[in-house]
Amino acid sequence: MKIYMTLILVITLLVIAFVFGSQNNQMITLNYIIARAELSVAAAVSLFTIIGFFLGIFFSLLWKFVRMVKPKPISNKG
Repeated sequence: MKIYMTLILVITLLVIAFVFGSQNNQMITLNYIIARAELSVAAAVSLFTIIGFFLGIFFSLLWKFVRMVKPKPISNKG
């Protein structure tokens, strides 16, 4: 049940982000370290939403992997 609620929340937030972005046709300038790009607000919102989504999945899976591999401390009760 928890996975379904999380999935519904994520999809809802993605839809809101894309609707917000599609309503803004203004151009913005993104300055990178060595380059510059002209994007519409819709493209920027889509780009950063997708990057954030994949970074969140990556770090979540990395955290689960580290917790799974990390040895559990041995307690000597005596």
